[in-house]
Amino acid sequence: MKDPAPFSPVVIAGGSGFLGLSLATHLSAGGAKVVLLSRSAPKVSGPWRHVPWDARTLGDWSRELDGAAGLVNLVGRTVDCVKTPDHQDEILRSRVEATRVLGTALRHVASPPPVWVQMSTAHIYGDPPEVICTEDSPFGVGFAPTIGRAWEEAFHSSVLPAQRWVVLRPSFVIGRDRGAGGGALARLRMLAQLGLGGTVGCGAQGMSWIHEADMNRLFECALTDATMEGAYIATAPNPLPQRAFMRELRKTLGVRIGLPAFAWMVRLGAPLLLRTDPELALYGRYLVSQRLKDRGFQFRFPHLSDALTDLFASE
Repeated sequence: MKDPAPFSPVVIAGGSGFLGLSLATHLSAGGAKVVLLSRSAPKVSGPWRHVPWDARTLGDWSRELDGAAGLVNLVGRTVDCVKTPDHQDEILRSRVEATRVLGTALRHVASPPPVWVQMSTAHIYGDPPEVICTEDSPFGVGFAPTIGRAWEEAFHSSVLPAQRWVVLRPSFVIGRDRGAGGGALARLRMLAQLGLGGTVGCGAQGMSWIHEADMNRLFECALTDATMEGAYIATAPNPLPQRAFMRELRKTLGVRIGLPAFAWMVRLGAPLLLRTDPELALYGRYLVSQRLKDRGFQFRFPHLSDALTDLFASE
């Protein structure tokens, strides 16, 4: 496998969403050329080039991988939805099919990128109520862990033998709206401002999070640091119980009241009013990356209070 030419682009598959635009902005600010692969062009313009693809079949888009400096795959239908059979099928297929077709495309170009950074999910560890999971923890059971395992299995069967590879397993990324929505934080903020940002269920479920700046730094390290390889949990080192997370969010927003929601309320209201899965709010996990700690990775925002203050400071 040849080294990429100077100023070769980084290709971001699934790059027009919340996380993709954040990463594209970060890499471009550092001087990198960026190519976004997505079904539709981003709603905002920026220092990147967009190339359409369907995330399922080979096409002219595969030429973008020839001589690229690196590949980042973020493709996956959102899990913030009611888990109907059709939605569950698309959540699985969108991840597996996109990963497989990228692997096929890499085998059709003369000079594939030397590194592939693959998105996965921290939900692969399930929803243990108290245990703090690291990379060595066993995977969980249920729909989300099954999706995570299938996603990573598709990746391992698609990555080239000579490629360096990195799998990142984030929980949820908190960041700004850059034209593709504000991610999970936008919904939590709305609920808090409506006075509904209190304890959900028992309130003890773990909320593992990461500031977009640290997530982008992890992507950058994965792309550029030849010693980084394998799977990493991508969350800040200080996860919180749900009740504490929402208390910190209310404090930052200056909202005094946060009405609680019993589990039965969430199970009724989430699908009817918010069109989402109640289990996203009722369950969670505590995650800490032992591998990033061993590497000496320094988070810019290890504590939620500082992360939220930074995100809301410019408003």
